[in-house]
Amino acid sequence: MTSAVIVQARMGSTRLAGKILKPLGGMTALAQCLRRCAAIPGIDRVVCAIPEGEAETPVVAEAERCGALVARGPSADVLKRYALAAELAGADVVMRVTSDCPLIDPGLCGRMLAKRQDEGLDFVCNNTPPSWPHGLDAEVFTRGLLEEADRIATEAFDREHVTPWMRRAAHVTRGNIARAGADLSRECRWTLDYPEDYAFLAALFEKLPEAIVPIEEVLAVLAAHPELAEINAMHHGVRAGGKAK
Repeated sequence: MTSAVIVQARMGSTRLAGKILKPLGGMTALAQCLRRCAAIPGIDRVVCAIPEGEAETPVVAEAERCGALVARGPSADVLKRYALAAELAGADVVMRVTSDCPLIDPGLCGRMLAKRQDEGLDFVCNNTPPSWPHGLDAEVFTRGLLEEADRIATEAFDREHVTPWMRRAAHVTRGNIARAGADLSRECRWTLDYPEDYAFLAALFEKLPEAIVPIEEVLAVLAAHPELAEINAMHHGVRAGGKAK
């Protein structure tokens, strides 16, 4: 059984143009995301799902430089883009990650993959309800469920955001991995959407080791430097519209 993590990425962003190619910790934000995805236990392939068009050439070049497969597809129809990417990867199981998550946690993602397999579920996420820092969001689903959604979902919102149909369909078996302890989803914003998010992440990466570290070590750095969280505090709790497509 082949498991692939598919990272949706694009050059355009209304709030922060070219955000995924901005430098973080000595490499691009996209490279930080992709190297963490490659480190997820149980993942066989990393695919970057990028819109068609010449404007995306820099994103394609960076994804290929990072060793990811590249799938091209419609800009607005991200669900179709995922179906094409899964086909390219020969994936039986797909993990969805967005490229504005440079701190995506391999250990947490590995737990999600294991839960789906061990319990025979169609769909597993870590944000229903949210409990982890915003920017660690991921979803796992079967290739069959992805293809079913691609065949059946017709609403523009479902096509753009990939998984809403999967989250609603009555026959789908679903699971969630919640964080033990306090809900950090509103006070910890680790996603890249606004200029303040970039300023926060750039300052944080300056204090993180070059090696990939787990959530607990990131939280320890933030506890030692509480002033960092103030940089993007005006956007804490904001989720809608903050995902790269």
